[in-house]
Amino acid sequence: MSQSGVQVDPECRRAFDKLMSRQLRYIIYKLSDDFKEIVIESTSEGPTENYDEFREKLVNAQTKSATGAIGKGPRYAVYDFEYKLASGEGSRNKVTFIAWSPDDAGIKSKMVYASSKEALKRSLSGIAVELQANETDDIEYEQIVKTVSKGTAA
Repeated sequence: MSQSGVQVDPECRRAFDKLMSRQLRYIIYKLSDDFKEIVIESTSEGPTENYDEFREKLVNAQTKSATGAIGKGPRYAVYDFEYKLASGEGSRNKVTFIAWSPDDAGIKSKMVYASSKEALKRSLSGIAVELQANETDDIEYEQIVKTVSKGTAA
């Protein structure tokens, strides 16, 4: 359980296990509408779905406020980044946790997401890199690969 009292749905871990066995490329998690549980919002169809589709889902994510208003929403995501080494020594994979919290999202939802993040991360064993993203530039593919590869990507 998190500081906010939010629980993690067991299905979150099962999907993560599929990602770790290369059956999925990404998972996007969200808080349920009542802000009591972290659940899966979407996953890739398989291990080859492209990054642009994933990014669009994050950028267009919406959350319902306590008053019922719909606005931009934070999300958690895990993406299995694959990149080729600049040295020509092959390719690498890095399972990356992304905490997406757009600057123009509601304050309450951003606070609950921030205080619930550790509960989800604790249930997902094998994350290599964690990123905090607040604007669309933070989730550009080239920028993330540069970060996760520590500059070794081609």
